Amino acid sequence: MSYGLLLPELIIAASALIVLLDVFVKNSRGRFAGYVSIIAILVSLILVLKDGLVDPTPYFNDTIVVDPISQIFNMIFLVVALLVVIAGVAYTEDKFHPEVFYSLLLFATLGMMIVAISNDLIPLFVGFELASLATYPMAAFERERRGIEASIKYFVIGGLSSAILLFGLSYIYGVTGTTNIPQIAEALSANIMKPASLLGLIFVVAGFGFKMALVPFHMWAIDVYDGAPHLISALLSSASKKMAFIAGFKVLIVGLIALRFDWYIGIALLAVITMTVGNVVAAIQQSVKRMLAYSSVAHAGYIAIAFVVISKSLEHAEIALAGGILHIFSHALMNGGAFILASIVAAGVIARAKPGEEDNLENYAGLGKVAPVSALLMAILMLSLGGVPPLFGFFSKAVIFLSAIKADLLWLAIIGVLNSALSLYYYARVVMYMYWKDPVLERVNEPLLYVLPVAIATVGVLLLGLYPPTYRWAFEAAHALLQMGGVP
Repeated sequence: MSYGLLLPELIIAASALIVLLDVFVKNSRGRFAGYVSIIAILVSLILVLKDGLVDPTPYFNDTIVVDPISQIFNMIFLVVALLVVIAGVAYTEDKFHPEVFYSLLLFATLGMMIVAISNDLIPLFVGFELASLATYPMAAFERERRGIEASIKYFVIGGLSSAILLFGLSYIYGVTGTTNIPQIAEALSANIMKPASLLGLIFVVAGFGFKMALVPFHMWAIDVYDGAPHLISALLSSASKKMAFIAGFKVLIVGLIALRFDWYIGIALLAVITMTVGNVVAAIQQSVKRMLAYSSVAHAGYIAIAFVVISKSLEHAEIALAGGILHIFSHALMNGGAFILASIVAAGVIARAKPGEEDNLENYAGLGKVAPVSALLMAILMLSLGGVPPLFGFFSKAVIFLSAIKADLLWLAIIGVLNSALSLYYYARVVMYMYWKDPVLERVNEPLLYVLPVAIATVGVLLLGLYPPTYRWAFEAAHALLQMGGVP
């Protein structure tokens, strides 16, 4: 058997150890580790793209499977990691032990990729914990009070959510006698009404609610994204949280598809409350960083619509899942780019702003005059987050809402559209401040290594929504995953 399809994971794993050698490189200041990380991620990304949407290929007694959906999510994780690492080369120049930053980032990426290829609960949970344990210390990388507080909150809530999820999964194992996800689906089809199955389902949904930052399990995400360094917030909101969705797709849509009628109402309520609370609270934020954090919660609500549609109507499961995949991809690019850009503004005002106020919306006044490139990129990303055509954010939302309409969930689609319209207020407000207010800063430095990854993300936002193969990949991945769960 050829293990070529696992090369991306092996390269990332090896690189996570190699970058630690930076400590022996004289006067490196993290550049050696940064360049090794960029090369490793680029090579892995090229391999994933070269292999494409492969037929499902099992390894290690069917515990992991490389298939179309794992390839798409590996691509998302690697793209986000690449954006963060490029900006990280400039960010870590004056930081203590920068090689640790890159090693932890690569281990986190490896954990996410393991989750993407998992076909069994054991490697899935191990990948989850690897990614989580790597990102806990990253939130406190700058070793200042707010970051340390965010890291501790992240660690405590992350541990709690993992325990809840594992408790639920243990009940599922007890009922089915297997940890293989497709075999769980087969076993549950004959044991649908067992109370232990429903109890396990409740804990699994609650565990994923924490991991996906769905309301009311979301408050940890706001404080962590706000307290962590901007680049870490970009990684957490654009990749780490997306890991929870691919795990949810595998466990709920494949393993627990037989119980879909039991989680329909619960997920529907979570989706509606999440998108509404996220948008309403985001609209009153003065901190751009907290606004992005709450809007990230709202977008998790949009993605959760896919679970609702699938639980209501298997006939329209493919378009719902494809819409969820598309919006995960678009949001990863939009939110990741926005957080990196926010770090440029924060760096420009850090000397004169009070601690915690460097992300205030007032600092963005007149940005179009003092940092024209950053302002233009930020404007495009904000409009795409708001769902303005013809940007990627508009098309990905449209597919999700269309799936709800097709499944006779018009009320859910209307709530989604109304929430999207509300979000335009606070996204457009950022654009208005940048172009219609007088500057509060004389000049904002726009480092190439910060602007370049944002430009890459913005190009993706501009083009991928208009690129037909994007939708073909999403629908093929959705079809392959549903087949795994026995859905025709």
